[in-house]
Parts: sequence; structure tokens; C-alpha cells
Amino acid sequence: MFNSQNLLRGKSKYLFGLLLLAFISVICVAFSIGDNNDFDISRREVLLRQIGHEILLQAGDSTSRVLPIKKIAGNEYQISFENPFTFQPGFLINTTQRLLAKDPLASDYVVNVLNCANSSVAYGYAISKNKKDNIIACIGRSQPKACYVINIKFKPTNIATTNNGYFLGALLLAAFAGFIFLRSAKPKNTLPDSSPSGIFTLGSMSFDAEASKLMINKKTIGLTKTETRVLRIFASSPNEAIERSRLQKEIWEDDGVIVGRSLDMFISKLRKKLEPDPTLKIAVIRGKGYKLAIGC
Repeated sequence: MFNSQNLLRGKSKYLFGLLLLAFISVICVAFSIGDNNDFDISRREVLLRQIGHEILLQAGDSTSRVLPIKKIAGNEYQISFENPFTFQPGFLINTTQRLLAKDPLASDYVVNVLNCANSSVAYGYAISKNKKDNIIACIGRSQPKACYVINIKFKPTNIATTNNGYFLGALLLAAFAGFIFLRSAKPKNTLPDSSPSGIFTLGSMSFDAEASKLMINKKTIGLTKTETRVLRIFASSPNEAIERSRLQKEIWEDDGVIVGRSLDMFISKLRKKLEPDPTLKIAVIRGKGYKLAIGC
């Protein structure tokens, strides 16, 4: 029994090690994907600045600056300008499509041109990988000179979804590994072990239900048939409350009669026979019945 417990613990530790290694590997892959994604995002910001630069040149402004690109949400960016300008919607659409075609992660996006003063939408459109899903209107109307910002929101990419999936998978692996580890680390010395032969380990005592005897320090303590029945029920459910009615039913019902006070007598006799191990105690649970407390 001791060797089988050690083998089980060894297997649990081995499994925990494998799961920990898998968890670390998944985290490394996720961060590797994150590094590549950071590069693509930096490249995208350069393309957005180029969009702003070409819009100013088309408006006849070759001196004012395109301000630093702002990331205002996970997949949304803002192009802002130093001075007011005017723009042609058709030119804006063609410029964004031409430049963002160089961004492999920017197949679907929505563009909104906002007035700086009140954040109202002066012009907007949506571009999709499937051209028939594009939403474009009012191409021929020039917009008056004013202070504008351009917000571009990109559809989340599969890479971002995959990255989140890796992290979720890693967390699930960690949780499972922790469960296995805690199970293997849980103390087992206070719980009884039983074998098909009907032998239970109760603290420092060995209970042989087939032979109706208790053994401790090479000393044998005999049990009656009824005492064996009672103790076997307790040994099968250690540290758990067992209802008085259940004990009476399982012990005496086969005899055609349920005895009331006799149970208390057998409990008392068992307590005395368990006294050699002070960690074993049959305790009274008020309103319920009894329990075999091990390790108290």
C-alpha cells in the first residue's frame, strides 16, 4: 500500500511537471505572437501618419504638422493635425485604401472624420475586405476648412483572437495543474485505506472486517459480528456524520427487527476497543447520529 501511494504521488508530480512545462511553452508562444503584433502596430502608425501627410498636401498645406498618432482604444487610432484644413472625401477614401492595403491586418475598418469643436461626425465611411460590403457616400462634396481629427477603427484580427486563446488555454492548464498538484499533496494519513479483502487502515490501527479484528502494535483486538458491522460502516465514511437511523437499518434490519438502545451499547464497546489509538474517536453529532473522527 505504501509503495502504491508513493507511485501515485510520483506520477502526480510527473504530470504536474509536464503541465507546468506546457504552460510555460504556451506563454512563450503567446508573447512571441505579441512581439510580432507590436511590430505590425508600429508599422500601421507610420501608414496613418502618411495618410495625414497626403491629406494636407492635397489641401495645399505643405508646412503644418501631422500630430503624433493616438491609440484611443484597442483597435482604434486617431490622426490629428496642427492647423485647420479642407479635404475631398474621394481623395481621403482612395488614400486610406491605397496606404492601408500595405497593412496585412487592416482589411476591414471604419473611418470617421470629426469636428474638433463638438466631436460631431463631418464625414464617415466603412471599408471591407469584401468590396460589396463597403459603405461609402457623398464622395463629390468638398468639406469646408475646419479643425478635424480622423478616427480609424480596425476590425479585430485573428492574431489577436489567437493570442487571447493562448492565454486562456494557459490559464486553464495552470488551473488543471494546480488541481492535480493539490490532490497529490493532500495528506492521506488521516483517511482510511481499504483493499478488496476488507482491510481498512484507521490511524495507527488496522481493521480486518473479514476476520472481525483490530490490530495495533502487533496486538490483536477481537470484535463481535455486530461490532464489525458498525465499525465497517464508520470506516467506509470516516469523518462524516452517519445518521442513527441508517446505522440501525443497515445493522439489524436483516434480522427482521430494529433495536433502539442496543446501538448505544455497541458504540460504547467500540469506543473502548479503539482506545489504544487516541486519534480515533466515535463522536456524537447532536440531532444526526455519530461519526468516526480520525486524526483528532
